[in-house]
Amino acid sequence: MQAKPTSFLRGEDTPRGQLSRWLEDWAARPENEGALAEWRTLPAREARFGELLPPLPVALRNALGGQGIERLYTHQVRAVEASRAARDTVVVTGTASGKSLCFHLPTLEKLLEEPEATALYLFPTKALAQDQLKSLTRLAAGDLDTTRTLVAGVYDGDTATGTRRKLRESANVILSNPDMLHAGILPQHARWARFLRNLRYVVIDEMHAYRGIFGSHVSNVLRRLERIVRHYGGEFRYVLCSATIRNPGELAGLLTGRDVAVVDDDGSPRGAKHFVFWNPPYRDDTMVERRSSNVEGCQIMAGLMERGAQVITFTKSRVSAELVYRYTREQLERGAWRDKRKGRALPGDGEGAPPLAERIRPYRGGYLPEERRAIERALFSGELRGVVSTNALELGIDVGGLDAAVLIGAAPTLASIWQQAGRAGRSGPESVVVLVAYNDTVDQYLMRKPDYFFGRSPEAACVDPHNPYILAQQLACAAYELPLSPDDEAAFGPQTAAVLAALEDAGETHTIDDRSYWAKTDFPGAKVSLRAMSDDTYTIQDTSNGHKVIGTVDAISGLELVYPGAIYLHEGESWWVSALDLEKKIASVEPREVDYYTQPVLDTNIRVRGELQRRDWRGESLRFGEVTYSWQVIAMKKIQYRSLDAIGYHPLELPRLTLDTAGFWFAPGPESWGALAREGLNPWEGLNGVRNLFVTLLPLMAMCDPMDLGGMIDSSNLGAPAIFLFDRYPGGLGFAEQGYARLDELAEAAHAHLVGCPCGDGCPACVGTPIYRPAQQQDLDAMKKARDIPGKAAARAMLEGWLMRR
Repeated sequence: MQAKPTSFLRGEDTPRGQLSRWLEDWAARPENEGALAEWRTLPAREARFGELLPPLPVALRNALGGQGIERLYTHQVRAVEASRAARDTVVVTGTASGKSLCFHLPTLEKLLEEPEATALYLFPTKALAQDQLKSLTRLAAGDLDTTRTLVAGVYDGDTATGTRRKLRESANVILSNPDMLHAGILPQHARWARFLRNLRYVVIDEMHAYRGIFGSHVSNVLRRLERIVRHYGGEFRYVLCSATIRNPGELAGLLTGRDVAVVDDDGSPRGAKHFVFWNPPYRDDTMVERRSSNVEGCQIMAGLMERGAQVITFTKSRVSAELVYRYTREQLERGAWRDKRKGRALPGDGEGAPPLAERIRPYRGGYLPEERRAIERALFSGELRGVVSTNALELGIDVGGLDAAVLIGAAPTLASIWQQAGRAGRSGPESVVVLVAYNDTVDQYLMRKPDYFFGRSPEAACVDPHNPYILAQQLACAAYELPLSPDDEAAFGPQTAAVLAALEDAGETHTIDDRSYWAKTDFPGAKVSLRAMSDDTYTIQDTSNGHKVIGTVDAISGLELVYPGAIYLHEGESWWVSALDLEKKIASVEPREVDYYTQPVLDTNIRVRGELQRRDWRGESLRFGEVTYSWQVIAMKKIQYRSLDAIGYHPLELPRLTLDTAGFWFAPGPESWGALAREGLNPWEGLNGVRNLFVTLLPLMAMCDPMDLGGMIDSSNLGAPAIFLFDRYPGGLGFAEQGYARLDELAEAAHAHLVGCPCGDGCPACVGTPIYRPAQQQDLDAMKKARDIPGKAAARAMLEGWLMRR
């Protein structure tokens, strides 16, 4: 049944009102019957203000007045009060709620009352640091005394050498990122003695981004910062800001090692937001395959742009971003040709303006920095009317007047979906967001149960500061900076002594009088990347143009993107990979126009290394422990554009990669197998279906990316078919361990999802596709073409058998 708009608000004379009308008309077309799964208009919300006592200094009140701000929202008042009371604070409110003032105001107030004071702002991206520098300086510009007091600057990898020296010597606010703190500030802390001795505030913006491996590294970097600040006699408080997550206080505590006060009563106003769930219709009456989500998304994006909107579209992989950009550009070219024939002009285009097809760009990791900056500038200025991005543009850069956001595939967390949706409508009274579903488990779950999305976020962020792999790297960096003593165990955790002993056995540290010193001449931080366990990067070179570098890719993704014979997509153009030099880490490409793209085919293996925990779970022996997982790209498939037909398959010879990690596993016993056999069901299909459900639903509980988890069915370890779920990071990061501890909840969620799916025998949206571990850069659109989907009845019977037991 077609969903109807609820609480439908229209500004008939506004661009966003036109967009709402077009979406309603588009959904009413016969070929789109049933596609509109949900339409909710989130109503406008009035502001709630508070009174700060004592009031801010006159200089700050003048600065706020210069921005047209006369009163503070309730959450801003509470954040300032907490900072004044010397409490570490995390602010958890919606997009565009004025969170920046929650750290700008305490910082500026402290600078005005204590001239020597300093503050460090940390952001997950360089672009966000630049954006917040503009925000801070604009605020200070409203008052002469505040302007004279503030000496702020961005200190990151793009900062010139001369500017770095000036900032070290005179700045009182440094805006940077954890990577630069880790590799560029802490190792040279003697040069920063003035700044660190007077440090009063450390700001962590977009805290929810610090989860998994990145957050686990950053938590240790912050502990390194605190010990060095104490070394210079300094003391500081944290102000953290986050999108809505289930455990903001817990995450803030894990990141900082402190008790943190939570401010989550959002007093900011909000314009109406039309939120549309779009589920591509089935291709035929078998109700297995749906129409291409990428094509549906590009049609919606093109339609919105043709009606004058500036649109951002989010995709889930680099390949998908390139494909959607290519499809949308072609759609706009066809639309311009039709309009030209009919003598119509596109809205919003003045005479001589470039056609819309030239005012859209893709944006993703792997582009060169100068390419990304040029796209950002064109988007912010309005020169670009559309951008197709991975999550690289998800975080809170102020891009002004975007009218609409199209989300192709649900982001891995509900917090991320709201972040992406918040990119539209920041400067207007009304905005439009369209979530286009893939035919996979999580997306279809949201299509059927929209209340799950529109209610409070159930997700918990997961970090593990004591992960031994990460801790070993971070303690090496800490020893390089200052000798480690037994007192440091309070900050770095109970494994500190054991990890330091391992470092000493490896000859990296040596101990004198209970103090561990770095024993080598090199800098350990140079080998430690905070954002990926693999530090290797492949350079992509155009052999037809003097080996010009056109992009980069990390080593793991490289074997899945730029293998020999692959089609590498860059700004919508096809590049054929002629060679991959594994030693020099160079992929050689040349332009080649073809009617297909490529996807990798993987072979996988798993081995149990050691059992750490065991318990009985509903009659099965459930185990958690150490496993070694390995995988190899063994072939590639050629996928035709738009139709998604597989038109070729070619074997490849590439190295096998291994991963020592943590996971849980169990082998269903004779009772489970016998029950299915008596009903004439295939237990193997049931096991595969359950595995797929677990792998795709556990991220909703553990707040990790689906690609952070792996799942396999294997008989070689236990002598019987067993389900394995494991973290896809060395040593594990607690995701699979949550599955081990919460298996009841996971099994119940899997059963409810299976029962709610309207298909008959099973589909990619419930029991899933028989792919053990999708490649990191997989196009999810192509995956739905897979056949031999596990049996729904067998998976349901297996789950019900467990859930009926005590």
